[in-house]
Amino acid sequence: MSSEQNTTHAVMAQRHEAQDSLDDFPTPPWATRALMEHVLNNDTKGRCLEPACNKGHMSKVLKEYFNEVESSDIYDYGYGKVNNFLDSSHKNFNWVITNPPFRLAEEFINKANEVASTGVAILARTVFLESVGRYDRLFNRNPPTHFAQFSERVPMIKGRLDKKASTATSYAWFVWKKNFKFNSPKLIWIPPCRKSLEKEEDYA
Repeated sequence: MSSEQNTTHAVMAQRHEAQDSLDDFPTPPWATRALMEHVLNNDTKGRCLEPACNKGHMSKVLKEYFNEVESSDIYDYGYGKVNNFLDSSHKNFNWVITNPPFRLAEEFINKANEVASTGVAILARTVFLESVGRYDRLFNRNPPTHFAQFSERVPMIKGRLDKKASTATSYAWFVWKKNFKFNSPKLIWIPPCRKSLEKEEDYA
């Protein structure tokens, strides 16, 4: 592969962050609407917590569906409370829905499953499925009830939303529904839906 091929915008948009990074990659709002419309089927009873809210791009969409959404982040991005989700107590939340820092995703999942009474939904790179260590620590003991793979790419750019961005990284929603009887995780393909779920004001 030539050096020119290696520097395309799509390839360069992959997420590679330092261990101490805040992992500031805002979630395009349409990707959250895809969760609600194609995975959770508008199951929006009760209260929802978004504990890695960044500038509120996901929280604002959740408020389109849930009656009550509480938002927080370990860093003050100007939206929600400043709070370390992993080191604090939370009560009376039905759902925890978030795009956590990739290096802390396992910890977020474990904590979220303690907090939520109805379910947990985590947006992560598809490669989060891989790793022997992660299988031993998480998936073998507590597999998701639903794995929802985007059929189109979800561009995430460091520090901002960009309507024209592209990416070489694929994403999926990992969902844990409490009291859902299953023998193995249910695979869901999220159909192409960006055009139908994207709003111009999302990028204002």
